[in-house]
Amino acid sequence: MKGIIAIFLSLMLLPALAAAGNAEEAGEPAVRIGISKLMAHPALDSVEKGIIDYLADAGIEADVETQNANGEISTAASIAQLFREEGKDIVIGIATPAAQALANEFEDIPVVYATVTDPGSAGLAGIGNACGTSDMIPVSEHLALIEEISGAETIGMVYASCEANGITLMEAMDDACREKGIDLVTASVANSAEVRMAALSIADRVDAMYVATDNTVISAISALSAVCTDASIPLFSADTTSSYGTDVLLAGGFDYYASGRLTGEVVKRLLDGENPEDIGTLYLHDLEILLNLDAAAKLGIDMPEAMIERASSVIAGGVDIKAGE
Repeated sequence: MKGIIAIFLSLMLLPALAAAGNAEEAGEPAVRIGISKLMAHPALDSVEKGIIDYLADAGIEADVETQNANGEISTAASIAQLFREEGKDIVIGIATPAAQALANEFEDIPVVYATVTDPGSAGLAGIGNACGTSDMIPVSEHLALIEEISGAETIGMVYASCEANGITLMEAMDDACREKGIDLVTASVANSAEVRMAALSIADRVDAMYVATDNTVISAISALSAVCTDASIPLFSADTTSSYGTDVLLAGGFDYYASGRLTGEVVKRLLDGENPEDIGTLYLHDLEILLNLDAAAKLGIDMPEAMIERASSVIAGGVDIKAGE
């Protein structure tokens, strides 16, 4: 039965990609690609750039249109409908809600998801016309780093209840903390404007603060950082890209530009004739560490030399002293 379904889906997707080939013969862009980005912030912007750069480097002639949902799920749905009206050949959703909106709209063309933390819980895994990349983070490894640096016995976490990945990562951190006998104090938000007040509501009850990769919270990382600085609480993040220019003490995350290029590779494989179901989900594995020695000095924390050596980026005096190494 699975083989029959795969053949059926292949037949559904062939007309769109064949039309793209005909356009190329006519001297027009070979493929019409729509990119729906949940919101603008450094990590998602880097994903977008990585996708576009990869397609250009691969010599793919494409008409690429990018739309920004500005954090609104209803806008993401409208963008999906717009892409339907415009007759896109392939659509890409950057971040979970954007990808979900596209998957809800399209069954007859490939839907590529980018930086979706948990495609399974998001309802994207197993869809015959969907494939893409995940930025699932090693929560247990993050907790070990928080323990090593701060010795925290109570950790605060602001998470987005409006994002499937936010809930997934909060639950993963809760499980990891329970195993270690650490208390996790959480505060949920529905939008980025609520992040500051949520952080203030728990700041006096925690020894450290942790932020995962839910985009709603990351987009307000400066506000969260300011609360933690005022309360002399170390802030740990799962996103290095958005941590520059803040007082995040330590960030352990992935190179989101590389994630974008990996997503671009998925698009190329589709154009080369692979089925979405055969591609599935591609994962990033190389965790990058950013250390902020300026933030450590404010907190009176002596960073272990071994940690400094391990870090990919080390901020001191406002600059990355490892840049160019």
